[in-house]
Amino acid sequence: MSGRLTAPPRLGPSSAHRGLRRFRTPAPPAPERCELCGVVLAEHNHRHLVNTERRALACACTPCALLFEQPGAGSGQFRTVPDRYLVDPGHTLDDAAWNLLQIPVGVVFFLRHADLDRLVALYPSPAGATESELDPSTWQTVLDASRLAGLLRPDVEALLLRRSEGRIDCYLVPVDLCYELVGRMRLLWQGFDGGAEARAALTEFFAKVARRAREPREDDRP
Repeated sequence: MSGRLTAPPRLGPSSAHRGLRRFRTPAPPAPERCELCGVVLAEHNHRHLVNTERRALACACTPCALLFEQPGAGSGQFRTVPDRYLVDPGHTLDDAAWNLLQIPVGVVFFLRHADLDRLVALYPSPAGATESELDPSTWQTVLDASRLAGLLRPDVEALLLRRSEGRIDCYLVPVDLCYELVGRMRLLWQGFDGGAEARAALTEFFAKVARRAREPREDDRP
């Protein structure tokens, strides 16, 4: 039995142009949506939740974030990340206390896992957020040098420390801000100490934190 090969149909100029354009034009990115209700989120104006079971952040619209601001809401699986920034200019942290931490870089942040009932210390590195293996009792000795440690809300806030140019700065910040810093440092990190670009970004980051931070008030207590 014999057969005949049939040539594919020829495309006109307009058809060929449309076909090539499909390959040249990247598909627009999918809009970011609330991970609870699915509504499209504003690009630079939405909230974050901590999924306490997965130890992960979730993006949320404002109505969904408000639902989980109260402790225990939704069986405690989600907790809304607050937006307060506090500073403790009167802390007694010094180089000797910092050396107890055995952190190889000049930045560290502490958070408390409610389910595990323990402190965790993490610091930026080329691999992302790296957890310190130091004995938690040593961390607590250091944290007792700042009144902010007693105001820390489990899972959703972090105590952020930086040693630079002979001084130590101490802030209480939303936990998502710390992971934003870790991601930025991971992208910019070069060499052993991070490099000039990473150091400049770090200085800019802490300048913004300093502008937003205020000293604690009586209503900041748990």
